[in-house]
Amino acid sequence: MAVDIYAQFKDSKDYGFKDQICRAVVSISNNIAEGFDRKTDADFSRFLSIAFSSCSEVKSMIYLAQRL
Repeated sequence: MAVDIYAQFKDSKDYGFKDQICRAVVSISNNIAEGFDRKTDADFSRFLSIAFSSCSEVKSMIYLAQRL
């Protein structure tokens, strides 16, 4: 997903928007990976929740980008 987002926004002149969506999309896989390496299921669950929130942020930004 991150590769697709980077490709879609590579030519965007709205640098703030581009930076935010790229940081959010990378956060998804990073939080899943970090949670996977934690020692407890509770920690893993917490990081999955954070990843899900980042996914919601990316989805929101994609909807906004389509409308703009």
